[in-house]
Amino acid sequence: MSAPQTPFDYEAALHACARGERHALQRLYEQESPRLLGVVQRIVVDRALAEDIVHDAFIKIWNAAASFDVSRGTARGWMFTVARHLALNSVRNSAREVTMDDDNDEDSHAQATLEGWQNVTDAFDWRVSPGRIDSCLDQLDPVRRNCVFYAYVDGYSHQQIAQKLGAPLGTVKAWIKRSLVALRECIG
Repeated sequence: MSAPQTPFDYEAALHACARGERHALQRLYEQESPRLLGVVQRIVVDRALAEDIVHDAFIKIWNAAASFDVSRGTARGWMFTVARHLALNSVRNSAREVTMDDDNDEDSHAQATLEGWQNVTDAFDWRVSPGRIDSCLDQLDPVRRNCVFYAYVDGYSHQQIAQKLGAPLGTVKAWIKRSLVALRECIG
């Protein structure tokens, strides 16, 4: 019978990276690179690009390890955030920029379009981890809530969400923008 394995200590490994201990970065890479690659590849789709982004993420993790703050979250979560941000930035940089019209036109168009989506059902089981945001998310229309989840949980670009929903890109951007404002006000 083998002894139970000790869980990997991400926090200690990050602190060791901050002290310049290269073997700690190697241990982090061996421990987490396959999962980071999976997350990044889901966002950028292209495997070669995903591999490059994971490589860049580990460089950034190495260089910024001293900035990790345990009071703001877990070490593993911080690593995933670094990789996810790099992947999303890559998608954003490669996507074509679309300028938005005047906010008033945007508001009326977004509201008119939202009314056509009132019968959309939730695509996510977001109630599995109840917390403070639970009631705030419940106040959003399902289509707006889905847009937020697609963007911030699944890492889809605004363009990908628009294609998935068959909605205009400007409308999706407006839904996400207004949903985040509503969530901020509700939580705040």
